[in-house]
Amino acid sequence: MLSVIIITKNEAHNIERCLKSVQWADEIIVVDSGSTDDTIAIASQYTNTILSTDWQGYGVQKQRALSMSKGDWVLNIDADEEVGPELKQAILEVMAANVADAYRIPIRMNFYGKNLCYSSSPTRHIRLFKRDGAKYSNDVVHEKIVLPNNAEISRLSSAITHYCYQNVSHALYKLNQYSSATAQIRLKQDYCPTFVGVLASAGWMFFRSYLLQRGFMDGREGFVLAMFKMEEAYYRGVKQIYPDKESNEL
Repeated sequence: MLSVIIITKNEAHNIERCLKSVQWADEIIVVDSGSTDDTIAIASQYTNTILSTDWQGYGVQKQRALSMSKGDWVLNIDADEEVGPELKQAILEVMAANVADAYRIPIRMNFYGKNLCYSSSPTRHIRLFKRDGAKYSNDVVHEKIVLPNNAEISRLSSAITHYCYQNVSHALYKLNQYSSATAQIRLKQDYCPTFVGVLASAGWMFFRSYLLQRGFMDGREGFVLAMFKMEEAYYRGVKQIYPDKESNEL
């Protein structure tokens, strides 16, 4: 049995595409944190398992969803992501084979309708795993799934498609929110970078995305995405030097 867990807030523009792509699963769980649009109304057409709750960060929200799941296997996807036919088939096959306990799945970004083959992060994230013994960290952002020490982790080649931004305004909004949340976490760890360090970190993010990952092969969209990554790193550092009032609302 497969449970799909999704956390949402004001994802009416994304959620139906996401839910349609996983309606073959045995169970779909949606944990919403105060949507004021039609997110819940749309989600209710695909599942009866919807929890409306406060926002405590990504880790807490995903743990809430995981705690509600009943499946032997759990697939974690975001509301702005989609599972294609190839990935669906791969998931069904590895569940039937029952060889590993968890699987890393690559994320392929789609920006303004274009799949970015190079600018997407090369890192495969653990998105499919056996429920028994698994739990999420309490991190506000960049949460991690914690598995039993003896868990065997494998990987899939088929990717999740991530529709990263609706438009440039949405990209800048997310950039601001993520940089604020990450800066607050680092400030709590008593870490404050130098201004030179901030510039170096921002430059490195652009260099890695556009040159090392060959984002230039994705055309102008690859350049724009590299700039967004650079700006997020820059503002994260600046917000540590010049702190805002604490906020982890995303």
